[in-house]
Amino acid sequence: MHALLKLGGKFYQSAVLILGFAYFGIVGLLYTLVSTPIQPFLPRKAGAWFGRNSIGWFFRSYLAILQASGILRLELEALDALRNERGLIVAPNHPCLLDAVLVISRLPDITCIMKAEIWDSLVLGGGARLAGYIRNDSASKMIRHATEELHAGCQLLVFPEGTRTRRKPVSAFKGGFALIAKKSGVPIQTVFIETNSAFLGKGWPILKRPPMPLTYQARLDRIAWSKSGGMRTVADDSRCNLFSSHGRAVRRGVCHCLAVAISFSFVAFGSICGASS
Repeated sequence: MHALLKLGGKFYQSAVLILGFAYFGIVGLLYTLVSTPIQPFLPRKAGAWFGRNSIGWFFRSYLAILQASGILRLELEALDALRNERGLIVAPNHPCLLDAVLVISRLPDITCIMKAEIWDSLVLGGGARLAGYIRNDSASKMIRHATEELHAGCQLLVFPEGTRTRRKPVSAFKGGFALIAKKSGVPIQTVFIETNSAFLGKGWPILKRPPMPLTYQARLDRIAWSKSGGMRTVADDSRCNLFSSHGRAVRRGVCHCLAVAISFSFVAFGSICGASS
């Protein structure tokens, strides 16, 4: 396949990318057309299970096509260790648009926080609604729904940066990530997604062809919340810990979003007191 990749050159690579995008769009649209009419007739839990596992299959098939073509190389096996964990926040960095696809392909029975425009879209909206994914346009509802899912034993995929990484290794975290962790009291599993390309990163033109093959690797480290509300760290992978460059960035980000969360709590408390007086 590597020889074919060299032989075909830029034309082959571009054709595979375009066909991959077409497959993603067509299957996503068909899934919306199927899932939207059946959603009202399915019990919520059964619909969520079916929706999440169907999306997981869809994402795995998409990545398998790209891998078979030779333009994509993946090392995501570290995520498999999380598959049977319950009540867990999975918090990756966000270098590109494929990050959610990479994580969900290995952890199909997971809910996630997603942009409202994607939740409402034709391509992924129907599947996202059936799967019970959480839209992000209302902070209070988002935090409440996420906490309920975690207390029910579900895993939650959330990108602490809130958008694709602007400054490597990770950008500043958003406060909602800390509030969800604080309210739910569940452990946070940080995931470091590493890649050799800026493909589909912030500012990348959608039709620009990147150097091939693309490679993505997932590595793990754990930041857990204690019962007293403090933070402790437990390294799950000797190659990645809080003293690495990635780890230091995560620690700074968590401290920053804790400060934001505390400020947000004081503002909310003040508003409630003001309204009741």
